Amino acid sequence: MTSVMLSDPVVEELVSIVGRDRVFTDPAARFNRARVPAPFPVHRWAEHVPDAVVLPVSAQEVSEVVKLANRHRIPVVPRAGGTGLTDGAVPLQHGIVVDVKLMNKVFELDLEDRTVTVGPGINMMKLNEELRKHDVIYPDDPASYPCSLVGGRIGTSGWSLIGGRYGHTRDLVISFEMVLPTGDIVRVGDGGGKKVRKSSSGYQLKHLFMGHQGTLGIVTEATLELVPRPEAEFAAFFSYEDYESAWRSTGALARSGLATLAGVVLFDEWKIRYLRRDDEAYIPQPDSVKAVVAVAMYGVADEVRPAAKRIMRIGKESGGSYLGDEISQGDWASRHDRYATPLHGRLPDRQVAPMSWHCEDASINWSQLPKVREKWHALVSDLIERHPIFDDWGMFAYTNGAYKPWGDYLTEIDVGIWEQELDDESWEAWVNCKRDIAAVSLEHGGSISACHGSCRAGEVDLVPEELGGGFEVMKKIKKALDPNNIMNPGKYLLDSAYEDGGETL
Repeated sequence: MTSVMLSDPVVEELVSIVGRDRVFTDPAARFNRARVPAPFPVHRWAEHVPDAVVLPVSAQEVSEVVKLANRHRIPVVPRAGGTGLTDGAVPLQHGIVVDVKLMNKVFELDLEDRTVTVGPGINMMKLNEELRKHDVIYPDDPASYPCSLVGGRIGTSGWSLIGGRYGHTRDLVISFEMVLPTGDIVRVGDGGGKKVRKSSSGYQLKHLFMGHQGTLGIVTEATLELVPRPEAEFAAFFSYEDYESAWRSTGALARSGLATLAGVVLFDEWKIRYLRRDDEAYIPQPDSVKAVVAVAMYGVADEVRPAAKRIMRIGKESGGSYLGDEISQGDWASRHDRYATPLHGRLPDRQVAPMSWHCEDASINWSQLPKVREKWHALVSDLIERHPIFDDWGMFAYTNGAYKPWGDYLTEIDVGIWEQELDDESWEAWVNCKRDIAAVSLEHGGSISACHGSCRAGEVDLVPEELGGGFEVMKKIKKALDPNNIMNPGKYLLDSAYEDGGETL
């Protein structure tokens, strides 16, 4: 689809809705809101730039913008922090980007029923700074914690680093207000009330809109779960001389039954190798170290302290060497600082290169991790051999199930890409590699994505295979709620819902 190039009357309509100072059509504003951390060929950047950007401050303004888009058949793409790694906020078919960053207020803090109601543009780190004086936290803790926003977390059904203890975004958002693709405003949640955590009245609509990637509307308000600020935190890092021992240790730690367990993560040899050559990201370990397992716990001191003793015992009995308090506590404390580190990546010869970073993440059961690891690295190795602008930055596997860490693992392989050297040939090779990585996940009973979504070129082709008949249901829902296909068109192959006689942009 080519740019609709908004006419002056349409731009003036937008101005009448949100004001002239919150409508942008200049190139800088438009190009900046087409960029995300995930790589795509820079020489094709202009193919995915919006025609206009609006910054609303209320649900009513969002509603009126969406109604305008329906009248003129203009695509609308919601954008929060733009930290996503699956192109959810990239305007594939141009149109209007609705940037929610100004919708960042705290509307209500309820310490009796332990909830906080906020706008979608608020950041978790800033929110927790406000909550600190009340001795509570909102425990959604992604790697992008300092820069991602609540609206985007709902749009991706985000994953949390401490989700084993407190749950992930879908568990921590109690209800939210949403502007549907027609402009109607609704609230969905776990029950009828804004703060009700459990109801059996009707369909569980909250989960329908979790992970919608902007295809089913725009979140304008959310009511979030609050928990007591932990009295104690504990982190322990163990090194291993082989992956097999580290993998078995991960399983033993995750199945320990400790309620305070926030997460267990396994870094493989490729990941350790990458971190060794990036002196800003790692405290070097001897060459004999082939894997590292990290464990974190949160809770009241009376629970965490005795549980820590069991963690130490399991780690050592499984062949691990404790890396010490400084590394364990310091590395865990700096977990958010690493989010942007790969953007200045080093090639294997230690040449500093302006590399970007892409990760393929999947949900994989613990028993399948070794086989998936072997196949994923083989695929990336073949890619590198044919196109040296790519680099294998290793894998990690992280306990994935909220409150049940013994289940599947968020399993991620990170690939460095010298993005400025991308051309159509190497980009096609990367897309094919992503498709093959996703196919391995499905072959071993996993999912294509654990947290980022799977609406990018390559892996998206296998979404119908993963979901089976559920994908046909997705298409019917999309067409019913978005009859004019204006809401983030081009994502999740959902445009196919309009090919059977329905209207298509």
